[in-house]
Amino acid sequence: MEFDCINDLKSVIGREIKGATWFEVTQELVNEFAHATKDFQWIHTDPEMAKKHSPFGAPVAHGFYSLSLIPKFIGDTIHVKSAKMGVNYGLNKVRFPNAVPVGSKLRCHFTVMSIEDYPPRGAKITWKCLVEIEGKEKPACVAEMVSLMFE
Repeated sequence: MEFDCINDLKSVIGREIKGATWFEVTQELVNEFAHATKDFQWIHTDPEMAKKHSPFGAPVAHGFYSLSLIPKFIGDTIHVKSAKMGVNYGLNKVRFPNAVPVGSKLRCHFTVMSIEDYPPRGAKITWKCLVEIEGKEKPACVAEMVSLMFE
């Protein structure tokens, strides 16, 4: 979806926007996330041990990995032409209802809940986000995220 300016984004407040593109979670990406965060728990980084001892039967992505993909998913779906930059402002609520086995595919559905002016020349946007796992009923992540966008 493309918008000329932040003000035009207000036209979708309250409307769910479904992500169209699936993103595959690979062991390489999980390992890179482990290196970046220094979280090397074996359920994420040791496929053999995870197959033998994990209740999930395979290595799983970090919960925060699925959360960290939300800005990518939004950016892949929404483009505001006048926006010069955007930054993460925070989170109001986050839950990880389902594990994400390596090899799963994810996509995000989101709703713009509110848009407030954020001087100078910016907006504070609250997003309701649901990170879906292909073929699973329960999502990987449900979050209320707040971001700033500047023109």
